[in-house]
Amino acid sequence: MQPRVSDAPANEVTLGIDFGTSNSAAALIDRDGKLQVIALDDSRPEMPTALFFASETHTVAFGSQAMQAYLSSTEGRLLRSLKSLLGSRLMDEYTVVNNQSIRFFDIVVLFFKELKRRCEIHVGHSIERAMLGRPVHFVDDNPERDALAQDTLARAAREAGFTHISFQLEPIAAAFDYEQRIATETTALVVDIGGGTSDFTVIRLNPERSRDADRSGDILATTGVHIGGTDFDRLLDLSTVMPLLGYKHIGTGGRPVPNSIFFDLSTWHLIHQTTTRKALHFARELWTDYVDQTLHARLMEVIEEHHGHRILAGVEVAKIACSVSGESAVVNLDFLSTPASASLDASITAPGMREALSQPVAQVVACALQCIEASGLASVDVMYLTGGSSALQPLVEALQAALPGTALLHGDRFGGVAAGLAYAGFLVPSDP
Repeated sequence: MQPRVSDAPANEVTLGIDFGTSNSAAALIDRDGKLQVIALDDSRPEMPTALFFASETHTVAFGSQAMQAYLSSTEGRLLRSLKSLLGSRLMDEYTVVNNQSIRFFDIVVLFFKELKRRCEIHVGHSIERAMLGRPVHFVDDNPERDALAQDTLARAAREAGFTHISFQLEPIAAAFDYEQRIATETTALVVDIGGGTSDFTVIRLNPERSRDADRSGDILATTGVHIGGTDFDRLLDLSTVMPLLGYKHIGTGGRPVPNSIFFDLSTWHLIHQTTTRKALHFARELWTDYVDQTLHARLMEVIEEHHGHRILAGVEVAKIACSVSGESAVVNLDFLSTPASASLDASITAPGMREALSQPVAQVVACALQCIEASGLASVDVMYLTGGSSALQPLVEALQAALPGTALLHGDRFGGVAAGLAYAGFLVPSDP
């Protein structure tokens, strides 16, 4: 069922923005009441939440072009997973790109400006209203930092040129998108597994109420946990690639090599910290802790040649391939030149992935069950999966095992939340 047609001026349409840890998407309801999921990155609705600052040209690339520039060894700096910094002091700290200091907050503003520009080109007019998605918890168990994260996101959108800004929880937005495709009332557990968070809502959906602005009576419970696709990437990187650089290597004195450098190298938004002067000095001095100096040489090559993002991108590709096929998938490390690197075997297997991800998967499933319990229902009709990481096979299997009698449906992994935000934004009353 299409929502009502707005009689607002064209520039008063509301853009639904799913600003994600790994990918972002946008959608709107046009003046004819039709949903437009905007192709932000060539023909794809999802746009990697990434920026690349090219050193030679002093230009900035966004989305897949940013990733391509980095992976083609263009000289410069890649930044990803900026959403993970929201609510932390790092957002107001400065980093160096192209020999200039810039706040991480201002980098987020740059991304929002580019997203807004692409959407305006698509629709042919300016857009001033935005309905922003937010996780149930930006920061677990810290209401002050959670409020700061939302405020920071609103400030970034405002500085990018949006003048009217609203928020909706991402799993509720996904539910509104799903509601457009049902014919009768349904109780649903919406499972939104993103790059940085896993969010849940139990909600009553009914196409007859899809045009109601106030749906608070239908929202029975929401829960969330700060675990998502980037955490899965980190754990798989630590279990498959980082041992080849010395992680868990028993060094001199029978002690493992200090592991902080490996955790930073395996975390999208912390990789840049491994190339600071202090971190480089620390890494170089680690040679005294290594029995196998080849491992240390490989670690230094990865840091000095800025291969951290390249490795994590390879882990992400192998994770997806293994999840889809159930077969072993190799993490490409051909770009390493350290002696003996040519014969490296870094593979992700289905059993290995289940083992490496068992703890976070269990936490995600527990949070889903808590949402059903908090709703007061004994069961739900449908479990609706959305979000970029919702197709991860170990997670799907665990959810099915935990809720064996519940129908499982997969939604639009990348565009569903943005579409739901567009529907929610369409029903927000215009200012008098």
